[in-house]
Amino acid sequence: MEVSSNTPAVVTGGASGLGEATARALAAKGAKVAIFDLQEEKGKKVAEEIGGVFCECNVTEEASVDAAFARAREAHGQERILVNCAGVGNAIKTAKRDRQTGEISHFPLDAFNWVIQINLVGTFRCIAKSAAGMMTLDPLSEDGDRGAIVNTASVAGEDGQIGQAAYSASKGGVIGMTLPIARDLMGEGIRVNTILPGIFNTPLMNAAPPQVKEALAASVPFPKRLGNPEEYARLAMCMIETGYFNGEDVRLDGGIRMAPR
Repeated sequence: MEVSSNTPAVVTGGASGLGEATARALAAKGAKVAIFDLQEEKGKKVAEEIGGVFCECNVTEEASVDAAFARAREAHGQERILVNCAGVGNAIKTAKRDRQTGEISHFPLDAFNWVIQINLVGTFRCIAKSAAGMMTLDPLSEDGDRGAIVNTASVAGEDGQIGQAAYSASKGGVIGMTLPIARDLMGEGIRVNTILPGIFNTPLMNAAPPQVKEALAASVPFPKRLGNPEEYARLAMCMIETGYFNGEDVRLDGGIRMAPR
């Protein structure tokens, strides 16, 4: 599907990082982008700069997602593109022993559920609602192309590190549901693909000390640096615009395979 002038698009987590880069890449091709995010100040700023619209959205709440889609569609019409970048993470061992006191504790289930609800259930919620809307559209081509969906998983979904049980489970779930969803929607001309980013230079990573970033960059086989959000955006655009790209989970990681810690 060619992204052209006035193509409606939605990017969750579009106020910063991978989502912001993708929103800007879409807008550069002429798309009308709705940014779904909880960061109002940042989201409004990006939306203003790209000629889009900011829609406050909590992907864990049904009413919030419905309201965001309603606002986006009122502003730009039914979206043909959805890119899911909203996500969170934490680092807690499943069970651990305090080496000084001997006290044993386990991963709080509410903290585990929080990650699952945002990264996995939130992603699916947006996919299902967007796909239902795309099904009302006329096909764009003789192939019957109605729309394209790109999700964000992580290399942690395949080789998660110590403390990443919740994060890896959530991202592994996104990977696992990509092909079934693509199959669910194949008769409607809606394609679904997922990107598995490695270690990227996002706002979260920017907060890390320089020595930490240097060590992480050195662990990448090639090139020995962190990924740039613009590289994620280019792959997302390729998935959107290449009509034969469907049902795929693609690592974007410089060849890294994560060590246990």
